[in-house]
Amino acid sequence: MKELLIVFIKNIQPGKIKTRLAATVGNDMAVKIYRALLERTQQEALNVNCDRCVFYSSFIEINGRWKDNLFIKKTQRGEDLGERMSNAFIDTMPPYHKVILIGGDIANISAKIIQEGFKKLNTHDLVLGPTHDGGYYLIGMKTPTPHIFENIEWSTNTVAKKTIENINELNKTYFLLPTLSDIDYEEDWIKYGWEI
Repeated sequence: MKELLIVFIKNIQPGKIKTRLAATVGNDMAVKIYRALLERTQQEALNVNCDRCVFYSSFIEINGRWKDNLFIKKTQRGEDLGERMSNAFIDTMPPYHKVILIGGDIANISAKIIQEGFKKLNTHDLVLGPTHDGGYYLIGMKTPTPHIFENIEWSTNTVAKKTIENINELNKTYFLLPTLSDIDYEEDWIKYGWEI
């Protein structure tokens, strides 16, 4: 079965990325931290035996940090995060039969967790990697399922809970991967980050 790993990232524009983090560490440090998180995510992605695609928030960067020969490149489309994620699955399935989408700002993401997600899709309809703040860092499926992204208040502590409710409404099966932390605030970086 053809497997694809999607990485959702934001084009690096000071003042427009990691704004909650930047509020206490400043824009320059927020950019530095985000670059470090993207580099870590990229390295872990390259250790997974699958095709890879990076979805940029605004525009495709040619010959940038994400090498053209290693990553398919696309642009996110949609009004909110849910619509953008839903469209990413719709745009890549088929030809891919198992697709996992991750964010670029998870300090402890690992190839092992991603590989476990693909493995669990052999026996489950969806996989979800929850975050400590009530969201999720990873979602994977075998067929586009737009309903699971509907009626969700994004960037709140109910995102994962409501997503699971949506999955249950469809009578789909799901597997929960380990809970990790995304890096939204300075205290997240202090707790889960590393020296840069």
